[in-house]
Amino acid sequence: MRNNESAEDRPGLSDEEWARFMEQAAAGAGDAPREPSARARMVTARLRDQPEPAGWRTAPAPRERAGRRRLRAVVAIVFIAGLALVAVRPELLIDRITGRTQAREGAQDAAPLPAESLAPTVPPPSADPDRPTLQEPFRGSPALQWADGAAGIEVPEATAVGGMTKTQVADALAKTRQFLIAANLDPATLRGERPAAALALLDPLQPEVPQRLERSLTRPSAQDTPVTLFTRFDPAEVTPVGDVVKVRGSMHAEQGERGELLVVADYTFVHPLTKGGTSLQRTIVRRQVTLALLDPARWQTTRGRLQARSYTAEWSNVECEAADGFLHPQFPLDAPGGPGPTGPASDPYDRSQNIRGEGCRTITRS
Repeated sequence: MRNNESAEDRPGLSDEEWARFMEQAAAGAGDAPREPSARARMVTARLRDQPEPAGWRTAPAPRERAGRRRLRAVVAIVFIAGLALVAVRPELLIDRITGRTQAREGAQDAAPLPAESLAPTVPPPSADPDRPTLQEPFRGSPALQWADGAAGIEVPEATAVGGMTKTQVADALAKTRQFLIAANLDPATLRGERPAAALALLDPLQPEVPQRLERSLTRPSAQDTPVTLFTRFDPAEVTPVGDVVKVRGSMHAEQGERGELLVVADYTFVHPLTKGGTSLQRTIVRRQVTLALLDPARWQTTRGRLQARSYTAEWSNVECEAADGFLHPQFPLDAPGGPGPTGPASDPYDRSQNIRGEGCRTITRS
């Protein structure tokens, strides 16, 4: 004990315990503190001098925690919405897995078919039987690549035929095109109004035909109906889906009797229609029409008018033998109305064969 240390300043140890403690400290054993090595002191100093990382040993800031919660909530909502969409419309996932989505996009991006200069010799290739929608009414149909409306009725280059000059042939071809548009594409005609523009192109001096057409328009019957020459729908029953009708076909001029020029036309029209804005059906109408331009020097005719030599038509997806002068589309969920289609099943898009009989028929696709 140091000479100047008082009794009150002594640690609470006996002289024997203090002596033993000092011996252990000198030997580096027991509970006596040991001085760190030089290397340990250097490492400790370096760690002390380094800045502490931001957020180390600290919880995320309140704003950061709120942002993470919002992100998790958004992800959860998107996931739940995706599950709900798949539950309501599982075809979206199925179409993606089966490759139908890619095929659909490829068909929509495909270039339109070139004009049909001559009648085809084979039917169109089979297409993926994809279901149409109100937004895409021609989906799954060969008509998807057909021309729109009047653009599908192209006039071939005119040349002199028989005793008719090139100018006369060009006039006959142009008038035939006007007639086909007025009879099958004009909105007034389609909604069942009198096809005045088409009738104005026909010769009132032709025997029987003007009277027959007038009777079919004013007093239609199953045997005497205007739909054999004009495409008409009941506006109280159906409305068009969009303003596009797909069209494909061709026409050509040929010599008839002396002083008679014939224009032979063969066209198919695909009309998408809806009932109540929910159900959709495509009505397919094919027409083969032969119109004649006559030389007034040899025939009794009205100059510049056409005479109807022959016309026949067939319809698909419609009620058979309707007697009111309209085509009545049959929708997938409708109960059959009237007589059903007859004859062997055929492809309504097949233009390689002539019309086999006027009326509606059993079809292999719509």
